[in-house]
Amino acid sequence: MTIDEKLLEILACPKCKESVKLNETKDGLICEKCKLLYEIRDGIPIMLIEEAKPLE
Repeated sequence: MTIDEKLLEILACPKCKESVKLNETKDGLICEKCKLLYEIRDGIPIMLIEEAKPLE
């Protein structure tokens, strides 16, 4: 299951408000500025700062 392109266009990182992009495996959204990964579960992006995973 993938995320809708229109939804992806309006989503922003809740921490810095910058745009996010879909990762290569299409199971998360990446904020390049904060270096955070927001997971997508059952087609729903989990845009909570405390749930984000730091990028390595």
